[in-house]
Amino acid sequence: MKAAFIEATGPAANIRIGSVDVPAVQPQQVLVRTGAVAVNPIDTYVRSGNVTLELPPRYIVGCDIAGTVAAVGADVTVFSVGQRVWGSNQGLCGRQGTFAEYAAIDQCWLYRTPEGVCDEDAAAGALTGITAHLGLHLHGALQTGEVVFVNGGTGGVGSAVVQLSKAAGATVVTTVGSEQKRQAAMKLGADHVINYRQEDIGAAVSKFVAENQPINLWFETLRTPTPDITIPLLAKRGRYVLMAGRDARPEFPVGPFYVNDLRAIGFAMFNASAEEQRVAADNLNSLMADGKLKPLIGQKFSLDDTAAAHQLQEENTLTGAGTLTGKIVLTP
Repeated sequence: MKAAFIEATGPAANIRIGSVDVPAVQPQQVLVRTGAVAVNPIDTYVRSGNVTLELPPRYIVGCDIAGTVAAVGADVTVFSVGQRVWGSNQGLCGRQGTFAEYAAIDQCWLYRTPEGVCDEDAAAGALTGITAHLGLHLHGALQTGEVVFVNGGTGGVGSAVVQLSKAAGATVVTTVGSEQKRQAAMKLGADHVINYRQEDIGAAVSKFVAENQPINLWFETLRTPTPDITIPLLAKRGRYVLMAGRDARPEFPVGPFYVNDLRAIGFAMFNASAEEQRVAADNLNSLMADGKLKPLIGQKFSLDDTAAAHQLQEENTLTGAGTLTGKIVLTP
């Protein structure tokens, strides 16, 4: 089968397209014929070596997948050949990745794709959707009527946070970098959109808070968080959810943090158990089926162009190129 793989960590140019064996299916595994995959920042970190993992000699890149069940292992009880499925969490913890014509995946990491949802949308919303749901609900305990702020409302995670927050009955404040992206964020359901290229984010959020109410849940997606700006804008017992910025060392205003009973919560989606992620996935499926969640796709490539897709993701994640809205999706 065709696959995108690396034999050594390094730049995107290290990704090769070649032929590898179709994986053998273990008793608890499902063989998925790939319909679509998606690129995430973590994919570029693993490929580059910035996140150090033990990788197989020919490591197939990628976490997310959507496709059709081609075969099932002897102990698989919840899937059958011909069903459409999606999943994430591959390419981590010793597992092979998904950027190939077929992938053998433990059944605990797969979910049925709702009728009417295409493979491209299912793949685009996999890791980002689960991440957003875990941050808002498992960790952030979001309640109806609260105010959520998220940086990057048209990014992969940010666009999912906007839609999931609205589905939960929250008011959403977000940031974008252009008028086109402002329109996109509004279409996703954002109530108040700040163009960070034209406005100071801290001043704009302060004005919103003064005219409305403090932020109950701040979902931070930036690699350079600014708690000195964020913390004074949070309501009493507000939650500061952090899922990015592994190298960041910002100043932290202890006084306003503890006197307002605030919570700072860090999480990474791949730390969540299969059961916790399934709860998130089941809710995402319901929202997609009801038309309340539509993953935002910014660029589409073929599997042959995996290196270019990685380069585009890296430019936008690490250097803020601003040339990407939503997710990058590839098809075999």
